[in-house]
Amino acid sequence: MNLVTCRASISLDGFTAAPNQSLKNPFGEGGMSLPQWQFETEQEGRSADAEILRQAGEDVGAYIMGRRMFGPGTGEWDQEWTGWWGPNPPYHAPVFVLSHHPREPLTMEGGTTFTFVTDGIESALEQARKAAGDRKVVIAGGANVVRQYLAAGLIDELLLHIVPVTLGAGERPLEGVGGLKLDPVEVVASPTVTHVRYRLS
Repeated sequence: MNLVTCRASISLDGFTAAPNQSLKNPFGEGGMSLPQWQFETEQEGRSADAEILRQAGEDVGAYIMGRRMFGPGTGEWDQEWTGWWGPNPPYHAPVFVLSHHPREPLTMEGGTTFTFVTDGIESALEQARKAAGDRKVVIAGGANVVRQYLAAGLIDELLLHIVPVTLGAGERPLEGVGGLKLDPVEVVASPTVTHVRYRLS
């Protein structure tokens, strides 16, 4: 059975995105402070971060994400929109996008194909498992999608990159999800972010 994992950059007050997400501000207003550490891993003293990113990207067979992680808007699809990442997205694997609106699969450069799933999280996971073979399935986000998979008990591992900032408002992936038992199995600290890997039981 595939390992189903999720990783997210999160603020000290539990947010993975700031308020007012938009085309101009995909992480919300002020939210770029959360993923910024990923772009600084080549700096001195950041080798631990680079290693965490390398490990997280290993052996991934498929991804699942929400509509708003793929692009702005929630209504009918703008067929011209092909994601935030340009013609060669960073996934290089099948990506299953949860949506209420159907759309034909979108094949991009580098081995990424976006498949749009309208019949729920279990269907998306079933399709992702089949596409991944014996490799990992990554729940890529956003917060609402992570909440749904956590509440359904469908995530095996949670890797949180804890950034020492507070946002005060935004999207919390753990809000309203009670009864979880998380066992910390790895803690790695760098000058700007602390990585904690949990197994869910």
